[in-house]
Amino acid sequence: MAKLPDAFDRVIAGNKSYSKRLTSFNPELLTTLSAGQSPEVLWIGCADSRVPETTICDCQPGDIFVHRNIANVLHPSDVSSQSVIEYAVGNLKVKRIIVCGHTKCGGATAALSDADLGETLNTWLSPVREIRKRHEKELGRLQSTDEKANYLAELNVQNSLETLKRNKTVLAAIRDRGLQIYGLIYDIPAAELRVIGQVKMPVANFEEHRFGHH
Repeated sequence: MAKLPDAFDRVIAGNKSYSKRLTSFNPELLTTLSAGQSPEVLWIGCADSRVPETTICDCQPGDIFVHRNIANVLHPSDVSSQSVIEYAVGNLKVKRIIVCGHTKCGGATAALSDADLGETLNTWLSPVREIRKRHEKELGRLQSTDEKANYLAELNVQNSLETLKRNKTVLAAIRDRGLQIYGLIYDIPAAELRVIGQVKMPVANFEEHRFGHH
């Protein structure tokens, strides 16, 4: 049986193949990217390796400005995510923000209990665990751990939309230039995105859509 290539070697070989293909068939894109970036979308998603935004959206480099972390947690005290939002909305002037959770999320599954995950992960997942505690009755109606984790992932996205609605830079962009915000769930087994919420002008008209959990 042939030995599988080392993971790092696959990365380097993959880049060489990508570079050759782009240089040969789409050199104009490289010229465009070299001149700067002007993405229209800010994507706030999970760090999960199964949800690479550029791939699942069939986009190209330069299309999406990205912030990803464990369980796509968005908290107003997190300097990292807030810096990305500030730069993307205030400087790059993105037209859309997407917050994307996904099914089969390990972070959401872990947040279903208060099991000790170590100081760092306990702290990081505490906002998701708080969401779980606020929705214990709804979650209790669901049968399987998978269903509960998927629903908690949706609740987490909805909470992130509420967090974005309190961001001054985001609010100004909604008011002044029609920035729109979407909450999505990526269904890993189906490889499909589903819209579960939207925020647009006026902010008071928050549209929420939930599908088939009860």
